[in-house]
Amino acid sequence: MTTFVPAYDTEAASCLEACRRIVGVHRHFQIPATFFIVGEVLEASQDEYRRLLDDPLFEIASHTYSHRLLRDHPYGGPGTTLAETREQIVRSKEVIERIFPNRRCIGLRTPYGFPDGLLGASDILRILEEAEYKYVSSALWGPKFSLPAPLTQSFTYAEDGFPALREFPAHGWHENVLKGCFSCPNLLLLFPLQFPEATPADFIKTPEEEVRFNNKPFIDLAFNEKLPYVSLIWHPWSLLKFDPTMKMLEQTFQYVAETGLRTATFEQLHGAMS
Repeated sequence: MTTFVPAYDTEAASCLEACRRIVGVHRHFQIPATFFIVGEVLEASQDEYRRLLDDPLFEIASHTYSHRLLRDHPYGGPGTTLAETREQIVRSKEVIERIFPNRRCIGLRTPYGFPDGLLGASDILRILEEAEYKYVSSALWGPKFSLPAPLTQSFTYAEDGFPALREFPAHGWHENVLKGCFSCPNLLLLFPLQFPEATPADFIKTPEEEVRFNNKPFIDLAFNEKLPYVSLIWHPWSLLKFDPTMKMLEQTFQYVAETGLRTATFEQLHGAMS
């Protein structure tokens, strides 16, 4: 049975108010979620985030310490030095485990992400392994940094020498790109279209369009192909700006329930695959 994994790239000060509303929807539906949170963002509002997320429903994972790119990226700029990379990876985990002392931070999502994740980046993978991360979520684009990201399933970095480190790709649109909230001049599509059912004519304008052009197509594809999991790429600041009442989340979670998908955090999914 396919598992739906809600996950949030929590990367800006404006994410706090968004997370208050997001958490309310999750508690209403009793659906778990992974919050990939930037260390500096967590430190700045640690009491509030502790009250919000110190709940068995939620996993608190890393989104680096200050949202620095770990590899060169055509839309984001140059990557960090190896010393900076180590600080981004190690320090963020230390912050999370200090603020949530009863939790282990076992996962990290890289800012922006890459078509092939961290394949070939043995120096970065070694830092992740030494810091005792169990998984990374960094494969977040289609070929040539196109969108939507395909339904690539989990793999390990055995070919780079790190068989215990698992990659969890995410799927579909970066929803902030789909809404025109990100500084891209177009929708970054490949031609011929890989997912015509998930390709609007322009940036979307309503929560209903988000469900129609991103959420339902990828949930349906994963379910019909009996894939292990599907996980969309969500940013709390963008969700709040576009849809302050969180209609999209409510409609999506209702559809997940109607479709019969299981739900889990990435930590739970990792445990099931180990």
